[in-house]
Amino acid sequence: MISRRGFLKSTASFLLGSQFVLPAYARSSVKSFKSDPFKLGVASGSPLPDSVVLWTRLAPNPLQGGGLDPEPIKVKWEVARDESFHKIVKKGEATASPQYAHSVHAEVEGLEPGHSYWYRFFAGDAVSPKGQTRTAPARDSINPLRFSFASCQMFEQGYYTAHRHMAQEDLDLVVFLGDYIYEHSWGNNHVRKHEGPEVYTLDQYRNRYACYKGDADLQACHARFPWIVTWDDHEVDNDYANDLAEDLEANFLVRRAAAYQAFYEHMPLRQSCAPHNGAMKIYQAFDFGRMARFHVLDDRQYRDHEVGPKPGRAGSNYINDCAERKDPKRTILGWEQEKWLAKSLKDSHATWDVITQQTLMAQSRRFGGKFWTDGWDGYPAARRRLLEAVSNRPSTDTIVIGGDIHSYAVADLKLDFDKPNSPTVATEFCGTSISSEGPPNVEVKEFYKNNPHVKYANSAYRGYVRVALSKAKADVSLRSIDSEKIANSNIKDLEKFVVKKGRPGAEKA
Repeated sequence: MISRRGFLKSTASFLLGSQFVLPAYARSSVKSFKSDPFKLGVASGSPLPDSVVLWTRLAPNPLQGGGLDPEPIKVKWEVARDESFHKIVKKGEATASPQYAHSVHAEVEGLEPGHSYWYRFFAGDAVSPKGQTRTAPARDSINPLRFSFASCQMFEQGYYTAHRHMAQEDLDLVVFLGDYIYEHSWGNNHVRKHEGPEVYTLDQYRNRYACYKGDADLQACHARFPWIVTWDDHEVDNDYANDLAEDLEANFLVRRAAAYQAFYEHMPLRQSCAPHNGAMKIYQAFDFGRMARFHVLDDRQYRDHEVGPKPGRAGSNYINDCAERKDPKRTILGWEQEKWLAKSLKDSHATWDVITQQTLMAQSRRFGGKFWTDGWDGYPAARRRLLEAVSNRPSTDTIVIGGDIHSYAVADLKLDFDKPNSPTVATEFCGTSISSEGPPNVEVKEFYKNNPHVKYANSAYRGYVRVALSKAKADVSLRSIDSEKIANSNIKDLEKFVVKKGRPGAEKA
């Protein structure tokens, strides 16, 4: 990959676009824009050994629906080996359709495995910022892999300083685990404001994504690395479960369909993930040679409703144990996805299997031993089935990554959490939020005491997690910024851990 200095220099160079001369093939369908149509930046994702998705959205007036007439627009793209685009290896054309808010999902094929590339788009007389991406390694390779994962970026509650620092890391990949946007306003000490009130319609969700994606630090991180993404609840509605909203609103599936479409429109997803009849299939696996397989899960769309809700509500609650919570028929992933995951794990030949999901998987007794029903504790039988699928494999080198709880957590995953001496079958790392405020750290410390399989927990800091995988071990750094309220905040390693091959469970590095 290119150096940090080289990337930042070349990213800045796109600001000279007024002096840039379009190649002849990019001028074949010239359309003049009154304002820059690439204000939401560029992104790439869903990397395969020979292919990657390139994303952008034409939106000269992003916070007002995009500002374009409802007609398709031809968009050119090109991919090069060098940042100056002297060595172009692929070029093509895509249609930015009004059906998908003039977004582009160009699936570029025929690339070389494990290679870095530069890309950009042309629309009429406009040129996009440059982006860098990277294909996955060849399927039989076993090269070291460096990635980071993050979640929960409430726009109003903090600056995206963590993304700024992440963009300067030496990574192959970024994994985002949900709550990319927040559908409503909440929390204290806001540093900036949403573009409007709580969102319900497709147009409103589009404007909310435009609000978030207009952030320069988020754009820089997207332009620096390919991303793998999944969602959680706030891309739709807090604590929703399948077809049920937290406040039991009527016609919720209409709202959910709008939210799903807006998610697709703004993420570097393949066209196979496009919404159909109000649903989207986003669970999938990504192989990075024989070093890692990412099993990317969806724990919202297919789950059973939460047990023990508050009167007149749905969604999360803190409850004492009950038979309904432990019902073996309950599922958080849906039965089809559970079967898919078991097969994906069984078929994997990776050194490390990375189960990529939304929240804390480890059992976590809180507030006098109560269970939080919106997470895996509300579905313990489904969790046990997943961990049995892990333990039935010849390899024990499985890492679970999660977010959602706005706290760092490191845990040993066991088939029986109530028996501290039971074998550890996988290792969990849960990341804090990018900017969303966390629970009081005193509560997290109490939860830490009540769950001996939890090796570390801290909610005082915002940031992300960096992981370096090799044949022998996984090195994990909990990266934290000083304050999300300060745009130029510094970053540090809060804690470091290592997981050694064949020895599940994290150790302090």
